[in-house]
Amino acid sequence: MAFLNSINTKAKAFFNSGFGTNSNSYGGRFLNKDGTANVQKRGMGFFNRISWYHTLLDMPTWKFIMIILIFYIVINFAFALIYFVIGIEYLNGIDTSSSTWVQFGQAYFFSAQTFTTVGYGHISPSGFLTSAISAAEALTGLLSFAIATGLFFGRFSKPVAFLKFSHNAIIAPYQDITALMIRITPYKNTNFTDIEAKITLGMNVLENGNLSNKFYFLDLEYDKINALNLSWTLVHPITEESPLFQFDAANFANTTGEIMVYIKTFDDMYSTVVATRTSYTFEEVVYGAKFKPMYSRSSDNSKTILNLNMLNEFERQPVL
Repeated sequence: MAFLNSINTKAKAFFNSGFGTNSNSYGGRFLNKDGTANVQKRGMGFFNRISWYHTLLDMPTWKFIMIILIFYIVINFAFALIYFVIGIEYLNGIDTSSSTWVQFGQAYFFSAQTFTTVGYGHISPSGFLTSAISAAEALTGLLSFAIATGLFFGRFSKPVAFLKFSHNAIIAPYQDITALMIRITPYKNTNFTDIEAKITLGMNVLENGNLSNKFYFLDLEYDKINALNLSWTLVHPITEESPLFQFDAANFANTTGEIMVYIKTFDDMYSTVVATRTSYTFEEVVYGAKFKPMYSRSSDNSKTILNLNMLNEFERQPVL
């Protein structure tokens, strides 16, 4: 593990980071690129340390749809099997002269009609046990669809900060010094107001013979803006008070560190505050570069064009 032998003494570290100071607890990065904590919880049972509601809301859409389809297929298969075990003759309307697989298929589609409460009437239960099972399945279907509808609505209406971060942080010329720069931009038709940004730096430092995690707040040129319609470049001037003072390309290449970015803003669409975050390891910091402009005027000079595909574009720029 790479670490820094010394740190700018003018930079003030803080300890209430939530990640701890023990360098042995560092697992590659503190935050994943998508902003989730890079933490694996142990010491409790799996079902005690997982929230199914949060999991189903946060998982990718294709996984969520697959889970709904698999649940629908499996539960109807289970009820069809129950009907088949009880006796196919207790389902009026099934052709008992057909093959076993055809009879099971008919029982399966009867289960699907009962589960969804469609009830076409082509097949109906007879006998107390079969009627009781079909009643229980109808109740199960009602509850299942209520839960599924709630999850669909929750996924659709969940407040999300539709902001994208640049893939890399850069060290660029800034006035007479250098600065750490990170670019963000909105990518949907949303209106963000009262945007606030915070950046925290964490890195391994050898201090008094002991290796530890040190954390620093990085001051920004502007940490708040009124509205975000185009792009916003977060700028941390690397002054004598900065923990990155006198860092060069070799320091970033040979030091274990991470830059964590937190954004909070008010979204008019949801009429609530939304937040997002990400992080950059020192390996993802480009030393000596500047971002290319993302926006330009339209051909008729009536609109400003925001080129979202330019978010990550930069060009090399020598720094002092």
